[in-house]
Parts: sequence; structure tokens; C-alpha cells
Amino acid sequence: MNDSDHRNEIVRLEERIDELTARIENCRKFILAGQIAITAGVVVLSLMLVGLVNFNPAVLALTVAVVLGGIVAAGSNHSTAEQAMNELTAAEAERKALIDQIELRLVAERNPL
Repeated sequence: MNDSDHRNEIVRLEERIDELTARIENCRKFILAGQIAITAGVVVLSLMLVGLVNFNPAVLALTVAVVLGGIVAAGSNHSTAEQAMNELTAAEAERKALIDQIELRLVAERNPL
């Protein structure tokens, strides 16, 4: 592979790294939303248990659904984020290896005017 091929591959890897970084950030947002849903659901269930919120079967069902949905959202996005992080690490290592293979040239210093 010549330097031009290395550069093209590095550009492709940098685009992939950007995509993976965006995917990880989106996963973090969904994980946070899931954790907020879980917390809100647990708070409402606790308030019902203590008696500060009147017991209502519809609210109970909705609250349980919110907690379960939060668990699913946080859990699935956590595993997706881990997978993307592994791919990101591999892409960064491959990019570094390609950069190390490029023959770098020193640029001569210019005399200031």
C-alpha cells in the first residue's frame, strides 16, 4: 500500500470513528432517558406504597410500564454502546497503525522576514 492508499484509508476510518462516536452519544442519551424513567416510576410506586398518592390501577399499570420500558431502553442501549466502543477502539488502533506506516517528511524551517 502506498501513502496515498494509506491516506484514503485513514480518511475512511476517521469517518467511521465519527459515526461510532455519534452512535455512542445517542446511546448515552437513551440510557439517561431510561434511567430517568426508572427513577420516576420507582418514585411514583413508592409514593403509592406510602399512601401519598391515591392508589389507582391505571396509574399503577402505567408506572410499571414506564419502569419496564426504562429498563429495556437503558439495557439495550448500554450493550449497543459497548459494542460501538469496541468498534471505535479497533478503528482508532487501525488508524494509528496506518499513520505509523506513512513516511513522514520534515518540512524545512523558513527564515522569518
